[in-house]
Amino acid sequence: MEVSTFLLASLAVFILGMSKAGLKGLGIIVVAILANVYGAKASTGILLPLLIVGDVLAVSFYRKYVKWEYLWKFLPAMVVGVLIAVVVGKNLDENAFRSWMAVIILVSVVILLWRDLRRKMSYPRNPLFTGSMGILAGFTTMIGNLAGAFSNIYFLATQLPKNELIATAAWLFFIINLFKVPFHVFSWETITLESLWIDLTLIPAAIVGFLLGKKLVTYISEQNYRWFLLIATTLGALLLFV
Repeated sequence: MEVSTFLLASLAVFILGMSKAGLKGLGIIVVAILANVYGAKASTGILLPLLIVGDVLAVSFYRKYVKWEYLWKFLPAMVVGVLIAVVVGKNLDENAFRSWMAVIILVSVVILLWRDLRRKMSYPRNPLFTGSMGILAGFTTMIGNLAGAFSNIYFLATQLPKNELIATAAWLFFIINLFKVPFHVFSWETITLESLWIDLTLIPAAIVGFLLGKKLVTYISEQNYRWFLLIATTLGALLLFV
């Protein structure tokens, strides 16, 4: 692995660790960087084990805050979304896969902006809303590990306190990411011995990022980095089209 490639990937995984510590919304930047370093589809297989490492750290730290009833309401629809994406994404070529990821990122940015502009809005809590957000979250997490925008909308509807939201989301993605592994290994073949070796070299960056993020999450509000995040993720999506 070239030094420049390793440093850029390490930066992405460091940011991943911070996002898993509770600085939600940074995941889109991670996906955009890794897609440009390793290729859109291959990067999903490299990223997934690293996400699971971050999930383990998150559920270990926030385990006492989880609200299982909200997790079990959302999880079945996410599973359906993952299964749909497995079929849709299996035969997509690299350019098509990259375009799908870019569109999903841009849609996610639009959703975040819309949420920002309508901060006082109330969110529905009916099964149709939960199911549709779950399917979209499941589809996007399989296509590009990009479920954050849709899952965030669901969790906003629950009105859970910060720590409970972080904990419940952490357990949700820990379970769904483990569920995705066999499809990446046997169907898409994006998790290989080579990709796992890359993961081993990047895990320290995820741990350092998580430890720093855990400290920062109590001091940094979302508003302080909101516009930077939206601009950076939009640029990341545009880069995927190039």
